[in-house]
Amino acid sequence: MPETDIAALAQRLDALEHRIGELEDINAIRRLHWAYGYYIDFNLPDQVAELFTDDGVVVFLSGEYVGHAGIRRLYGDWIQQRFTGGRPGPVDGLLLDHFQMQDVITVAPDRRTAKGRFRGMLFGGWHDDFQDTREEGMPQQFMEAGIYENDYVREDGVWKISRLDYMMQWQADYEAGWAHTTAHLQPAARTFPEDPIGPDRLLPASHHRRTWPYRQDVPMHFAHPRFGKILASDVRR
Repeated sequence: MPETDIAALAQRLDALEHRIGELEDINAIRRLHWAYGYYIDFNLPDQVAELFTDDGVVVFLSGEYVGHAGIRRLYGDWIQQRFTGGRPGPVDGLLLDHFQMQDVITVAPDRRTAKGRFRGMLFGGWHDDFQDTREEGMPQQFMEAGIYENDYVREDGVWKISRLDYMMQWQADYEAGWAHTTAHLQPAARTFPEDPIGPDRLLPASHHRRTWPYRQDVPMHFAHPRFGKILASDVRR
């Protein structure tokens, strides 16, 4: 076989191996984010934190929770306490189902980093026989939806979340519906330790996120599949 043909074949094999690697990365990142959804369903803050890099960040309600300690504070001291009184789930009488869907995942050419966009939907509430365990101010039944624009890093061959940015789009009391609901969750105003369950830092005032019925733009990290134009002209990081 001529050397030119061998070189072309080797180049083609390299391209195929790279493409297969990208597809494996996409599948691993999808699995990672779906696992995150299952862990928050059952209020397992330690398992959630281990999905992140050591310096990972969660952006939630205009605040940033930084590192495993901050992430455990969000999913444990706040969310787990709020819904289950600190107990891991499942808990009798409590519905807290997070659906992760509509993923668009983009792996960097060097396959060391990636970005992912997901839509999340949440159905939550307490059965009549158990609703006395819910926190004051929480609706008995509610729905929520939001969009994630996340960053991922591969560490020692394992994909981890480096920045999970969840931007709530709407909340609704089940009985009243979204047309008649003001979100029961409001943006953070104080940081930790002044607020024991607060974020480590607040987003700049220009990036402050008001919740439903107000809507927030969530710039898309990916190029248009036909025209190749980046739709997110203003990167809010």
